[in-house]
Amino acid sequence: MNDSYIFHYDLNEHMRPCDGTLRFSRDGRVSALLDGVVLFDHSLEGAEEAAVLAGVGCGLVYLKRGDGEELVLCRFSMSSLLPAGEFCKVVNYYIQTKTAVIPEQEDTRVCEKCGRTLIEGLAVCLFCYSRSSVLKRALELLRPFRRAITWAQTFVGVASVFYLLIPLLNRHLIDRYLEPMNGPWIHVVFIAGAMLLARCLSETIFILSSRAYNRASLGYANRLRTLSYDKLQRLSMSSLSKRTPGDLIRRVMEDTNTIKDFITDIGRWGVEQAGMFVIVLIILFFTNPWLTLLVVLPLPVVTIAMSRFWDFIHIRYERQWRRSSKCNSILHDIIKGIRTVKSFGNEDREIDKFAGETRKLAEVSSGNEKLWALLFPSMVFFTGIGEFLVLYFGGSAILDGGLSLGILVQFTMYIAYVYAPLRWLVSFPRWLADAMTSMVKVFEILDEEPDITGKEDPSDVPLTGGVRFDSVSFGYKSYEPVLKDISLDIKPGEMIGIVGKSGVGKTTLINLLMRLYDPNAGGVSISGTDLRDMSPEHLHENVGVVFQDTFLFAGTIYDNIIYAKPGAAPEEVIAACKAGGAHDFIMKMPDGYNTVIGENGHTISGGERQRLAIARAVIKNPPILILDEATSSLDVETEAAIQDSLQKLTKGRTTIAIAHRLSTLRAADRLIVLDKGKVAEIGTHMELLKMKGIYYDLVMAQRQTSKKSAAARQGD
Repeated sequence: MNDSYIFHYDLNEHMRPCDGTLRFSRDGRVSALLDGVVLFDHSLEGAEEAAVLAGVGCGLVYLKRGDGEELVLCRFSMSSLLPAGEFCKVVNYYIQTKTAVIPEQEDTRVCEKCGRTLIEGLAVCLFCYSRSSVLKRALELLRPFRRAITWAQTFVGVASVFYLLIPLLNRHLIDRYLEPMNGPWIHVVFIAGAMLLARCLSETIFILSSRAYNRASLGYANRLRTLSYDKLQRLSMSSLSKRTPGDLIRRVMEDTNTIKDFITDIGRWGVEQAGMFVIVLIILFFTNPWLTLLVVLPLPVVTIAMSRFWDFIHIRYERQWRRSSKCNSILHDIIKGIRTVKSFGNEDREIDKFAGETRKLAEVSSGNEKLWALLFPSMVFFTGIGEFLVLYFGGSAILDGGLSLGILVQFTMYIAYVYAPLRWLVSFPRWLADAMTSMVKVFEILDEEPDITGKEDPSDVPLTGGVRFDSVSFGYKSYEPVLKDISLDIKPGEMIGIVGKSGVGKTTLINLLMRLYDPNAGGVSISGTDLRDMSPEHLHENVGVVFQDTFLFAGTIYDNIIYAKPGAAPEEVIAACKAGGAHDFIMKMPDGYNTVIGENGHTISGGERQRLAIARAVIKNPPILILDEATSSLDVETEAAIQDSLQKLTKGRTTIAIAHRLSTLRAADRLIVLDKGKVAEIGTHMELLKMKGIYYDLVMAQRQTSKKSAAARQGD
């Protein structure tokens, strides 16, 4: 168990670089050290909050005390902003609960082995990670396909044997029957036929091998994609929000395909080439050891050059990967938001933006290709030196009578089998660097532990709808809390309205109830059971939600509705659509419920999309219903009609509604007013108006806005 939590800061009070340590100890004290010297040691008794003040290029950690004093604890550069926020979160939890919780801490800014700064988005150092373990793990995923691969590799071995027979037969033909011409022609035809048969058999067996390899290769790629996609589905929202959609799409699709190509295709050829290399060298050695020595003479040069080449080529391909990922992200955003782009007439701006990123990608890729274009011919040249040596010394030996023509021809034919693996090996660092980058990216996703996990033995008790927020504090960024010490009790069947200005934490409160995030402090429970003690599946089965930003899948209207309840009967779908006010406009469409809508429902209006989202939520008949601006995209008349339906739906179920149109929440049993991350007011509509507080000001402001809008319409 750790006794302290440490934050390393890098600026002193004069804003000069330094090596400082800010320490929170389990006994509730904060101390600072600079170059091993203790600067201060303060107790947290009487402290109200530890906070981060982020400036331009630097920031500071300070402590708020009850007497209004603010004590600066340390200063840091912006590279330490996130660790500073995590430090404040640990300290604030102690201030709120008087309980010291010291989480496991890892310094992820630099590599522990080499001290280099880690690349953003990667948890491993590209200089120090174990390539052998990564490669071994990729090979272990081939286990389900090992039988097919074994058979395919066996076929490759047999085909290679037939290939290798051809030079031996050719040597026998030249020495015995062509030079000198002392054999019957039938023997020549027989040997030539044997060579043709060997070639035909090798090609046929190779075809069988390719078919087996293709089946295994496709299965392997499918397994990688499935594992990656499955893990993405199980990662928490906080984990997913750290990466762009383009990055995630590339990892699931392109990186898995790169790994597949390397392991199954390049690996297959590697085994074949290595086997051919060893067998040919053995044959050549027993044929003529001295000429064999000339063949292998370039090997040390090529081996040393490749080892040096590997030291930096994988870093260059990592840079190319990141540029490509950025291009994918921009392309994804532009395509997804094409309506917004066109509505603002920003096509040229987006073209320039994408062109700029692709230009950077082209520069990085061009640099890599230039390097490769320089090194590859050099490597190939060195591997071919042995061939010239064999021709020179072998030809001299023939003229001197010490070597037969057939042996020299055999050597020249086998040299191709020796140098083909060498030339393949020259290209191997490039393939390996590209594949290793993809392996690290994919395995990083597979190894990431989700923040939101279910217990091994969950308490999936029946949920009646009672909700409790117990001293909940939360921030998407630990140094910027959104909710502070929220305590609420919502009774089963109660209709609760959540109101407040934008950014006060209304939607965040809903996210915690759906357990898209876990609170930094406190807990959320339903029917007396903490959300962390029940399985996520059980929670989501009992909660229906309509988000402010409605999302519909590409497909039919019917498919979108039953997404919340697969296998629902048509009668249930129709009833849900009637309750959500969607049935009438659906029936006016040519194909009714079988009408196909585009991605995110772009072929229907915003109000129609929201009504479908309401129907999708209510078809589950959940005990808890969440409406996050559920009627924000509807006109006043349609909203009034749907409000009648919603009032019927909310009877007998706990409902939590967020709405900017405060008039829609008049029927709520209670209204919760949030301000600055805290509960500011609680009461009914009339009670809050009489208080003339925050809610009163919001209502008056909306009324004034409505009057101005009405006057403007009359003026028109």
